[in-house]
Amino acid sequence: MPRPSPAGPSQRQLRVAEEVRHALAQLLERGDFRDPDLARGHITVTEVRASPDLKHMTAFVSGLGRDVPPEQFAALRRAAAYLRSQVARMVRLKYAPQLHFQPDTALDYAMEVDRLLRRPEVARDLGAGDDDPGTDDKTN
Repeated sequence: MPRPSPAGPSQRQLRVAEEVRHALAQLLERGDFRDPDLARGHITVTEVRASPDLKHMTAFVSGLGRDVPPEQFAALRRAAAYLRSQVARMVRLKYAPQLHFQPDTALDYAMEVDRLLRRPEVARDLGAGDDDPGTDDKTN
């Protein structure tokens, strides 16, 4: 059994995770759910991460430009078994992966970093490093 690389996921993990992301996106776009919380919601699958054995997939989801409401997130978790069976039909794998859902906070994190970089103290400190790279502090 190959060991997971400390450098990150393998090519196989990335490829399979992307296929699962596409399958989940198609299923959520169709909206063929009995649960009214899922049927009326717009959920985007932004990323899927696969475990090294490909038996567990973590799907990061967000709403269109906003967070997924708690009732929709709960409905998504309730529908995990159904989504798992549908993904198993769409993506050919030895095992149908267990699906785990997490809110995608990457956009929130990026906006927070941007807000911090725009603060006057940070801008001042960043501006201090804009000296001419051709000059040294040493005098000859």
